[in-house]
Amino acid sequence: MSTSSTAVVAAAPLHGRLRAAWTLALMTTLCAELTFTAVAVPAAWILLPLLLVMYGAGVLLIREATVRVGGGWPSLVALGVAYELAEDGLGLRALTSPDMYGAADWGLRTLGVNWTYWESQLGVHVVLSVLLPVMITNMLFPRFRGRAYLRTGGLVVTGALAVLGVVGLRVVIAGTEDPGYHLPWGWAAAYVVLIGVLAWVGLRVLPRRHGSARTDRTVPGRSAPRPVVVGLVSGCLTMAFLTTLLPLGLGPVLLFGDAMAPWFRLLAGAAIAIAAGWLVVRWRGGAGWDDRHRLWLAGGILVSHTAFMIPASVLSVFLGLLTIGLELVLLIAFGRRLRRRGLVGTR
Repeated sequence: MSTSSTAVVAAAPLHGRLRAAWTLALMTTLCAELTFTAVAVPAAWILLPLLLVMYGAGVLLIREATVRVGGGWPSLVALGVAYELAEDGLGLRALTSPDMYGAADWGLRTLGVNWTYWESQLGVHVVLSVLLPVMITNMLFPRFRGRAYLRTGGLVVTGALAVLGVVGLRVVIAGTEDPGYHLPWGWAAAYVVLIGVLAWVGLRVLPRRHGSARTDRTVPGRSAPRPVVVGLVSGCLTMAFLTTLLPLGLGPVLLFGDAMAPWFRLLAGAAIAIAAGWLVVRWRGGAGWDDRHRLWLAGGILVSHTAFMIPASVLSVFLGLLTIGLELVLLIAFGRRLRRRGLVGTR
């Protein structure tokens, strides 16, 4: 990603930029919820308008802010963590609620915080809500990589919608699922401070140290693995992360039960996430890394992400297999499109 001036934004065709913006908004909602929670809880489709505002506007705001300051993937990660705090901390209040989603029963809870749930959602939202949708949209609209989709007015409206989405979570979902819970003022203040610090790091500190010009270099003597390897490894690591921290299908039972102590689950989940991040950075620095690898990376994560929800019920088996089938069809079609245009693209 690189800084885009107002002149560059204005020069880009309006319909093309808006198509890219809408695609990102839809993509993040699809990746985060409609290929995951909606498999086990089909009623989630009823919340599609709210999810589109919350996910779509929130991630679009993150992407636009990052592009405007010349940030790259590290900035997106920092802002993705801030986004998760706003959603799960301030909106849903699930990070501290003892009753919301039964998250307090999934693992370690201390100091009033559902730590296992928190770690799981950091991984899910940073990758599935932010990084993956941005990467896919970049591939779909390669001429807008590193360029802003929105003008200033559109950015302001997007920011207002993102705030409205968080409020909507508080009123519509948290107000229904856990109506008697009140977020402690201390944690509310801590979330606000953390969000502010992460925004400052993502928009001020990281762009100066990790701009695209410094992270796009190929490491001499290193080659990217075959795309199919990227897909298989990313899929396995995704399933390992999810099954370590969350009950299969978001049901009542954690895999391995009491064989893993709560504190060990946290360490194991963090180790898996760090290993996955390290591998992607290493692969990305290899010669030959292109959109085929990105497509297999996205496919491995998405298919595994959906498969995790299948054991929830008989209905979820049908919905999960149908969703995975649609994902594979779309990924194959996308791969053909990439081949036709020559697999060009920045890192």
